Amino acid sequence: MTEIARVFTIIALFFCTILVSVGALADDWPQWRGPNRDGVWNETGLIDEFPGPQIEPRWRVPISSGYSGPTVAAGRVYVTDRVREPNDSERVLCFDFETGRKLWAHEYECPYAKVSYPAGPRAAVTIDDGRAFALGTKGHLHCLDAASGRVLWKKTPDVDYSVRVPIWGIASAPLVEGELLIVQIGAVGGACIVALDKTSGKEVWRALDDKVSYSAPIVIEQAGRRVLVCWTGEHVAGLDPASGTVYWKYPFEPNKMVINVPTPVVDGDHLFVTAFYDGALMLRLLEREPWVERMWRRQGRSERNTDALHCMISTPYMEGRYVYGVDSYGELRCLDVLTGDRIWEDRTATPEARWSNIHMVRNGDRMWMFNERGELIIATLSPQGFHEISRAKLIEPTTEQLRSRGGVCWSHPAYANRHVIARNDREMVCASLAAE
Repeated sequence: MTEIARVFTIIALFFCTILVSVGALADDWPQWRGPNRDGVWNETGLIDEFPGPQIEPRWRVPISSGYSGPTVAAGRVYVTDRVREPNDSERVLCFDFETGRKLWAHEYECPYAKVSYPAGPRAAVTIDDGRAFALGTKGHLHCLDAASGRVLWKKTPDVDYSVRVPIWGIASAPLVEGELLIVQIGAVGGACIVALDKTSGKEVWRALDDKVSYSAPIVIEQAGRRVLVCWTGEHVAGLDPASGTVYWKYPFEPNKMVINVPTPVVDGDHLFVTAFYDGALMLRLLEREPWVERMWRRQGRSERNTDALHCMISTPYMEGRYVYGVDSYGELRCLDVLTGDRIWEDRTATPEARWSNIHMVRNGDRMWMFNERGELIIATLSPQGFHEISRAKLIEPTTEQLRSRGGVCWSHPAYANRHVIARNDREMVCASLAAE
């Protein structure tokens, strides 16, 4: 090989290395359901199957109880929990991603009067531009310096807002949109949804006098505009995220109680919501203007005799012609987007029990599924059915929740830097999912 040929070979290898490195860049998980709040994980270089029945954590750290899933940003892991001693308090915790070492904790008193399932905070911490936004069970809202935990600003229930706390507590993860922090806080005075300046905490707008729900808002593109989609206790609504102006509202009145937990999901011009008692609703997003029309609404006779999909905790996944989700007693189902008709049902992914759930995250052509027994499943979902590739135990169930059946895992895990991070009421674990 000539000297010139060797030089060109070295240059070619260099650029190939750069391209491979760029293609395998690690991702953070800075908010509820991932970077885009859509349950999609884009990292590459992952294992094809688990080496054994148990996933060995890279590290594990003690924490207290709670329902909020971890989030990851800039080499740090964030989670919230509740402690009972010396006072009844909530905490926002920050750990080093590499080692699990606790970096800081912010604690504030928060008695849980009249809150059912009182294990701890529900909403995932949102990280944006060096700030950590944490929303507590009673409506305490904190903006903290993400590196140090220093309080930058805060909102206190019964001081700044008269929050109408629902039976299972405030649960909707805060959303950052541009310079605004948007929360479904359910306060009186037309403040079901509130937008604050994310830097100062000053209120910019408030909207809707609806009852609060547990569902986190998302932002979509519709008719050439940014549209904030909020599922409250009374409506599915589309708002201008800059001003709070209501573009459209579609009624979704609960028959029994407000129990809207899953996040709305959108694919193309389809918007789907589903609730445990009230079944499923599919809306069509109009392209000419920000407006919606009903495609179908289906509901079974009871929580056991369901139709279409009655989800409780987990958010479905919708792609193309099909919706995949977990019904009221753990039945994994595939629906036809256009009609709501059931294509198939599987009862092997999670045990059959009331509220049994799976948190699903798409990565390429595979679905990573974390079920209520603390098992992580690698699978594919298609109109042909559920195909399990590999399954292993990641963490023990949370005994604070449904102790009678050995506890459950209800907190959504985080996927970042080719790792999975999950929590229960005693610890948080971090395990590598990187290929060798």
